[in-house]
Amino acid sequence: MLSVDDLKKHIKNGNLSPLYLISGTEDHIINEALSAFSASLGEGEKDFNYSVYDYYDTPIQTVVEDAETMPFIGERRIVILKNAIFLTGAKDKSKVEHHFPAFEAYINEPVEYTVFVIVAPYEKLDERKKIVKLLKKEAQVMPAAPLSVDEARKWMRQKAASLSITIENDATELLLVRLGANLASLRSEIEKMALYAGEHGTVTKETVEQLVPKTLDDDIFGLVDDIVKGQNEEALRTMYDLLKQNYEPIQILALVARQFRIIFGVKELSKKGYGEKQMASALKIHPYAAKLALRQAGKFNEKSLRMLLDRLAECDYEMKTGKMDKVLILELLIVQIARMR
Repeated sequence: MLSVDDLKKHIKNGNLSPLYLISGTEDHIINEALSAFSASLGEGEKDFNYSVYDYYDTPIQTVVEDAETMPFIGERRIVILKNAIFLTGAKDKSKVEHHFPAFEAYINEPVEYTVFVIVAPYEKLDERKKIVKLLKKEAQVMPAAPLSVDEARKWMRQKAASLSITIENDATELLLVRLGANLASLRSEIEKMALYAGEHGTVTKETVEQLVPKTLDDDIFGLVDDIVKGQNEEALRTMYDLLKQNYEPIQILALVARQFRIIFGVKELSKKGYGEKQMASALKIHPYAAKLALRQAGKFNEKSLRMLLDRLAECDYEMKTGKMDKVLILELLIVQIARMR
């Protein structure tokens, strides 16, 4: 398996292979790889020797013919075939007629002067297909799968080091909570914070809070945290802010209920001896979110949380049946939760 860094080393050392298969849904990895292929061509070569085709628009035999054409200027051609849906088990909705024997013949005997890159931006390929087996045997395979949380942490540290800054652990955790393991978003925000911190500077949790836009989930967490702490005025202020941003009361209620279900979940798992990482895995949330939910769970006993979840279900019913004004239901709920602590 090949990484983007491996590819860049191949390019630098002049060791490009004739066939590459990029497979996965992480757009940032795909785009970075394609940029590396494009940059491998010399000045003035790209206009003549770099071609990008979409499987849905161009017959595959036409792409093969281009790959077999000698470079006009320079020593190498690069041919990109995007959206190779035929490598998956999904229905092929291409409206053009493809001749796959020509493609298979090329894979078996690729020309030396062309780098042929097949891009399959899908979660998985159909390993039963002959063409997939053949490509995986003959091509350099580059996974473009979304990173795990641990991989994203490592990537952020490496990215920070490349920008001559340090990023604290709390900052990486908050970034993951706000952005997930989305590399394009993480890269953009880290580069922005690097400019703010300056060379050899440090990105802290406070830096992230100041510079990285909050998500709706962040606001809901803040709302719940204020409720848990009994800070009703702050909680009501956050709720009104969300309403001003055109979030519907029932949407706010649903997210508050989700957060309290997480709080109940970590409390139950804690009784069973689960650690924060185990809780996060079981509840399918970020470990940092599990840590914060565990802290909030300490404000309630199990009986109170069960009563609270029942009350949240009642509020949902009241909103959907129009029993009471929706905003008033939220206001009363915030006050009621404070009394259940």
